[in-house]
Amino acid sequence: MSHIPSSSDAAENLIRAARARSNGAIAAHDLDGVAREWMDDVHVVSSTGACGNGIAANRQFLARQFERRPDTKYVRTPMQLRVFAPWQVASERGEWVATWTEPDGPLRLTGTYEAQWRCIEGRWLIQGELFVPVQCEGGAYCQRHP
Repeated sequence: MSHIPSSSDAAENLIRAARARSNGAIAAHDLDGVAREWMDDVHVVSSTGACGNGIAANRQFLARQFERRPDTKYVRTPMQLRVFAPWQVASERGEWVATWTEPDGPLRLTGTYEAQWRCIEGRWLIQGELFVPVQCEGGAYCQRHP
C-alpha cells in the first residue's frame, strides 16, 4: 500500500525545506535569504534574551553578529514538527548549535528552540522563534551572561 502524503506531511516537508534554506543563508551570511523565511512582523528571542521585532530589527542583529564574528554559524535542527492545518500554523521544536571565534578561541553554544510558522498565501514563514541556551564551551564568553 502506498502512502499518500497528507496536507500535514506536505506542510512538514515545506517547513523542513524552509529551515534548510534559512540555515544555508545564515552559513552564507545572506541576510536577504534569512529574511525570506520570516513574516514581516517576526519576533525572535535570542539565547541572550535579546528580543527583535520585525524583519529590519532581526536583519540588523544578524548583520552585527556577522560583522563582529565573521565565522558565525547557526544551525537549527528540527526534532519535532506539528501542523495544525485548520489554522495554517505549525510548531517546530529542535536543537541549535552556534559557533564562532572569540578573541580567546573558538566557541560552541548549544540549546533548544521553538518556532511558530504560519502559512501565508501558500508559503510557510516564521512568525516567532525562541532560543534557549543549555551549554557553552569555549572561553570567557561562556563564563558570564553577555
